Amino acid sequence: MAVTLAEEIMLLSLDDESGAAKERQSAAWAVAGGILLDLVLAGRVAVEEGRLRVTDPTPTETPLLDGRLRQIAEWAGRRGRDPKVTEWLTRDHTKAVKATAESLCARGLVREEQRKVLGVFPVTRYPEADGAAERELRDRLRAVVLDGAEPDVRTAGLVGLVHGAKLHRLAFPGVPRKEIAARLDEIASGQWAAEGVRRAIRDMQAAMVAVTTVTVLTATS
Repeated sequence: MAVTLAEEIMLLSLDDESGAAKERQSAAWAVAGGILLDLVLAGRVAVEEGRLRVTDPTPTETPLLDGRLRQIAEWAGRRGRDPKVTEWLTRDHTKAVKATAESLCARGLVREEQRKVLGVFPVTRYPEADGAAERELRDRLRAVVLDGAEPDVRTAGLVGLVHGAKLHRLAFPGVPRKEIAARLDEIASGQWAAEGVRRAIRDMQAAMVAVTTVTVLTATS
């Protein structure tokens, strides 16, 4: 079973040794967006004009994706209309992170550790257990973004999510954003997939820009 886009973003965001999440809020939006994009690529969900629509409720046989697919269908059914991408990301991002971390644990890529901050406040961390998947992921991103290799559909989609959520420092530590911004734009808008998928990426990028901007403004107000 291939590692999902959400799991890849989660791996990028977790400190290998401590298991602490970096850029937690923005990464959470991207994790939830990664699940949506995998569902789009699997032909289960469409994203059109900023709204989600379940096009095929058939399970993908990937538990992380299928759990979200059921919830989107149920939520849309109760509301009687296709939800906005921003509404779903706002509703699901925290739960999506927990589900994704559990999936990574089940795969043996991270392990769950319960700790207490200041000896009182319980926190859960996810240090690395098997670094092979993250090494392959980072090699693939470097090849596509820094070395100019042609991306496959999923890698291009991952780059679009990273770019939309402004997670450049997680994916390319030590590389100034200005040095890669043009290449990230090129990949995100390139002719690497069918028009419907490209529209979905653009809509999800716009949604993540919207929600992360609101998050930053709220945090600094």
